[in-house]
Amino acid sequence: MPILSTTDVTVSRLCLGGNVFGWTADEDASFAVLDAYLDAGGNFLDTADVYSAWVDGNSGGESETIIGKWLARRSDRDQIVVATKVGMLAGFNNQKRETVLTSAERSLKRLGVDHIDLYYNHLDDANTPLEETLAAYDQLVRDGKVRHIAASNFSAERLAKALEIQEREGFAKFVALQPEYNLVSRDKFEGDLQDVVAKNGLATVPYFSLARGFLTGKYRPGVQVDSPRAGAASKHLDEHGLQVLEVLDELAETHRTSVAAVALAWLAQQPTVAAPIASARTLEQLNDLVPLLTLELPQAEVDRLSAI
Repeated sequence: MPILSTTDVTVSRLCLGGNVFGWTADEDASFAVLDAYLDAGGNFLDTADVYSAWVDGNSGGESETIIGKWLARRSDRDQIVVATKVGMLAGFNNQKRETVLTSAERSLKRLGVDHIDLYYNHLDDANTPLEETLAAYDQLVRDGKVRHIAASNFSAERLAKALEIQEREGFAKFVALQPEYNLVSRDKFEGDLQDVVAKNGLATVPYFSLARGFLTGKYRPGVQVDSPRAGAASKHLDEHGLQVLEVLDELAETHRTSVAAVALAWLAQQPTVAAPIASARTLEQLNDLVPLLTLELPQAEVDRLSAI
């Protein structure tokens, strides 16, 4: 298993996204997916306080609550790495000191745990001084409520500045970055942002690793997909996207695995990447993801995909 940056935390090669729990997967379906993921060898869960506030009747925290109920049934909590985030939930959509501290307490309660393994600054808040924000995260680490902290949706410039402040003030440091990054959306991460991550020894835990489902291979010309993400995924059905699918199809057949697993393996083998995040609302979807836990592409195949 990869070691998360400079920490002693080991994580599975696939991080299971919890955004679907309480949205397209109810409690029973979520429990089934979580059990099967753990049985396959996974140990890394990703959620956020805002999941899934966008659903009618929800107010946020639904995913954390489901994961908390599931954790309460298990005796192996210490073997499971739980990551959550603060900064996008209405009323808590900033990075002020009080927001960070209060939100952490709320997440701890919903998860039913005494500490969060990895706590993300979900969205950079330009209206709050970084010193104030980073001091709050440092306090959570010193109080033992959070083991490690990380950043998400930061620019290269802001991430470098945050790391500089943490070093100068002796604060707990970010150990990971969660950016949007996948085989068909590379420009937001590759370049300056990836350079800052590499220079500072951070781990990368990408979201939208399957391009909102496009890289599962189910989106094809003329095919209608029943999914709330269909519109966003279908935008990749251009010449470039079809070229990517053509090679993914070939490699999936070669390795006798799923298109999704090959796309995730390419991502997992990129510099600094520790574990791509992907979600599953059914066991069938999960079965397409878990081959990543052991799939290693030859470098020539990685290079071939990169060159498209």
